[in-house]
Amino acid sequence: MLTAENLETRWTATEPAPRGSGTVELICVRVEEGVHDTPATVEVTVERGVEGDRWSRGRRPDVDAQVTLMNVRVARLVNQDGLPRDAPGDNFLVDLDLAEEALPVGTRLRIGSALLEVSPAPHTGCKKFRERFGLDALTWVNDHRDRRLRGMNCRVLEAGTVAVGDAIEVQGQASA
Repeated sequence: MLTAENLETRWTATEPAPRGSGTVELICVRVEEGVHDTPATVEVTVERGVEGDRWSRGRRPDVDAQVTLMNVRVARLVNQDGLPRDAPGDNFLVDLDLAEEALPVGTRLRIGSALLEVSPAPHTGCKKFRERFGLDALTWVNDHRDRRLRGMNCRVLEAGTVAVGDAIEVQGQASA
């Protein structure tokens, strides 16, 4: 049984995700509530975020929550019930350290040919996350917000194509 304590123990024993550069492991397009596509490639635009994702069809799409990334190592830890890999519902599962220390707000990421910027909007576990992975998993990810275990939000600065296997390059902070 997963508990917040044993998740933390397992996380500590997990090899750390890379910093500075990483890889796209999975793409998830949230077509509608509970319906996800996992294409091999996707277009990302400044206006609509991930093409086909329901984000752009929201009543008031928040540009600070335009695209979501989650660390694939965390996703594996919380998904002990054999749910599909896209169950977290984040647009990109990535092998990259997403902690605030590694990627402060304003950091730019080249992901495929698109350019994203880490936004200030926190990405926390919610009711859906609890239903899919349990209360202990929700507690664990939310108790360590500085590590961004639940993932992080980004805004799109430049349109581009992203494919599974693409490199992610940390390009530093936006200039003031």
